[in-house]
Amino acid sequence: LAKHISDAAWGDLLRKLDDKSTWSGKRFVQVSPWFPSSKTCSTCGEQIDALPLQVRTWVCRACGAKHARDVNAAINIKHQGMSKLKAAGLSVSASGGMRQTGVIPAAACEAGSPFL
Repeated sequence: LAKHISDAAWGDLLRKLDDKSTWSGKRFVQVSPWFPSSKTCSTCGEQIDALPLQVRTWVCRACGAKHARDVNAAINIKHQGMSKLKAAGLSVSASGGMRQTGVIPAAACEAGSPFL
């Protein structure tokens, strides 16, 4: 598997991602492949010693938060990237600059609903 991954031209993919992000006015931040994103609790930061690949969900022993492995890893990678940007002195928007302010229109209620 490691040989196939190294043959997959990851460097070329990363270069393309960097080019696309620059073209669209975004920043590309690369997180270390050794960052323990799956094994770190995204709620409290506690890190577990081992997490076999077949374990898809786990509960943090420190705070009791239940995590889906991949969702937890994605949250941790996002936080790690935002930390790198802040360390470089750049301002960071948690919503990627897409935050909108103003009034949100209410959804139409269904006839006969007790919430009319």
